[in-house]
Amino acid sequence: MRKNMENIDFNKNDDGLVPAIIQDYNTKNVLMLGYMNQEAYQNTLDTKKVTFYSRSKKRLWTKGEESGNFLNLVHIKLDCDRDTLLVYVDPVGPVCHKGTDNCWGEVNELKLGFLSELEDIIRNRSNNKENEQSYVASLFRSGINKIAQKVGEEAVETVIEAMDSNDDLFLNESADLLFHYLILLQAKGYSLKDIIAVLKDRH
Repeated sequence: MRKNMENIDFNKNDDGLVPAIIQDYNTKNVLMLGYMNQEAYQNTLDTKKVTFYSRSKKRLWTKGEESGNFLNLVHIKLDCDRDTLLVYVDPVGPVCHKGTDNCWGEVNELKLGFLSELEDIIRNRSNNKENEQSYVASLFRSGINKIAQKVGEEAVETVIEAMDSNDDLFLNESADLLFHYLILLQAKGYSLKDIIAVLKDRH
């Protein structure tokens, strides 16, 4: 980390500060913005607790020094202009002094891009399965056995295509498998976040 960060341009501004964008390493959500000078940066590396230079207190300030809600350092990236830091952290407790997960008042949930959107759609179909006319709703009406059976069928078809040379068919069967697996997770009351938690524990 030190070698890659040697070229931080602390002298670009008269105050010797560079912005430090704080991002949750697990959820990828932006948590807050602070400022570091060279001493704050070095203290962050040494203690593995994110330290800022407080412009109001005119001193170094380790986030959590009073509340205990530390920002445990994972790693730091430097932007292309060498004057902004992206700091990945594992936060302990709420980040904002108002008690919220971040300084924008948002819940710090794990976001998985389109897969999270797809899970939301599946959840909506499940909650309205008696009124929905969609394929997903019909599976939920059929029950857990039918959903599990579909996952098994798609898994077999994926394995078959994996042993062939048609990449397009393999990718489509893989998509079908993942789609039906998301439905099965929802039917069992779980989501991909629960699976990720298990994988993290194993890791």
